[in-house]
Amino acid sequence: MPTLLILSSNADEYKQLIKLAQLPGLEFTTEPENCDIVLGEPKLIRDTLPRLPNLKWVQAIYAGTEGLMDPVLRRDYTLTNARGVFGELMSEYVFGYLLFHEKKIFERQSAQQLRQWDRAESGVLRGKTIGLLGVGSIGSYLAGTAKHFGMSVHGFTRESESCKDVDVYFHNPDILKFGEGLDYLVSVLPRTKDTNKIVNASLFDVLPSHAVFINVGRGNAVDEFALVTALNEGKIAAAVLDVTEKEPLPDDHPFWATPNLLLSFHTSAISYPENITKLFVENYFLYIEGKLLKYRVGFEKGY
Repeated sequence: MPTLLILSSNADEYKQLIKLAQLPGLEFTTEPENCDIVLGEPKLIRDTLPRLPNLKWVQAIYAGTEGLMDPVLRRDYTLTNARGVFGELMSEYVFGYLLFHEKKIFERQSAQQLRQWDRAESGVLRGKTIGLLGVGSIGSYLAGTAKHFGMSVHGFTRESESCKDVDVYFHNPDILKFGEGLDYLVSVLPRTKDTNKIVNASLFDVLPSHAVFINVGRGNAVDEFALVTALNEGKIAAAVLDVTEKEPLPDDHPFWATPNLLLSFHTSAISYPENITKLFVENYFLYIEGKLLKYRVGFEKGY
């Protein structure tokens, strides 16, 4: 019988939701030694790996699984992540900030506090160019939303060109060409050795001075010193960071006081149990039928 171990702070909620799905043959356990399936948080799973002798499949509840990518860890199981469930949430977050910027919300609020009737013209997203660093499931969803607003979409990917909403694709080594002329640069890159500091001083130098940078991927993708310098010197207009290299951000980090920088403390897309459960249920049926699971993570690639 397939036996499931849930490793999450929301374990009780996940268990109830999975029970409601009435999955055939599935049993639950709290003993790592007895399970072949694990659903949960990568950090908790990592700590439990040595005590999972019968492990065959891990379903992570996050999109990021870097905690399980260390080469010293075992890789004798199928790992799937929470792909395909965060696009809508990320889109609300990113375009909320884009609209916030275009509609000059800060400026309107400041004028109100000063009792000034400021009718400076707002901007529009229509006709602007958004550059997506990474066009996986989340990036593809963002591209679709951008098209809804009439934007031009540029995508930078490792290889794939499967998203129909991307107007122009770029690949290595053309990242600086990709950056030229962007109004908005959005990183949705995972944490891998290939993404370290890919957003750096050279990229900031080719962005227009009115450009806004948003990071909803992983903090390692950004050269943080270069970003602070770019904002202090007015090389770009603003930045919105949901993620940083170190989390929580240290008290003495310059980001706290960098002008035109907004922090949102890794809150852009929460793993809601009802969404993750639907994904797990879909994969469970594939698992018991001996078919390839969806959203498999490649240990060598890191995503």
